[in-house]
Amino acid sequence: MRRDLSEDAEKLVIQVANSIGNPGIPELVEKLIKDKGLKYRDAARAVYVLWKQGVLELSEPKPPSNLTGYVLSLRSLWFWTITALVALTTFIVFYAVAPPLIYMRYVLGSIFILYLPGSMLIEALYPRGEDLESLERLALSIGLSLAVVPLIGLILNYTPWGIRLTPIVTSLATFTETMAVLALVRKYRYYRLNLK
Repeated sequence: MRRDLSEDAEKLVIQVANSIGNPGIPELVEKLIKDKGLKYRDAARAVYVLWKQGVLELSEPKPPSNLTGYVLSLRSLWFWTITALVALTTFIVFYAVAPPLIYMRYVLGSIFILYLPGSMLIEALYPRGEDLESLERLALSIGLSLAVVPLIGLILNYTPWGIRLTPIVTSLATFTETMAVLALVRKYRYYRLNLK
């Protein structure tokens, strides 16, 4: 897909955006269609390309104003996905003993141990997406998981529960969810700063 625009189309979109004031995307595209005779596809593409180039700044129509609104918005979908994955893994680890589900236990258990603790720690330490590249996040997540899980095991060794399945799964789930909540709060604070 071509991402370049002619200067005429760029000027047209900027002119219409300035005439409306602070338009929403549907308003801007509709005005480009009605007043300037552009096709829907061309108008939407022009707005998208100018946004990608940084010429046009788009914002949410109704941004969440508090932490509860942020938690219930689509911006925190990653948090709910992680929470569901932790809950599913915990359930599968304790209750999957039949052969078809045991393979799912191996896969989810590996992700639960080798990726999630470090990933949530990285998200809590670096809440902004532009702080680290995706490959850096992946490498640090695996590396930190390989460091955090043995530390949790060492701490469990000196508790009355010891190193058994239930305390390990519970403590890893608690650590992962705690880091996820901390990351969610830090992402919300950064989000609030960007709205001002």
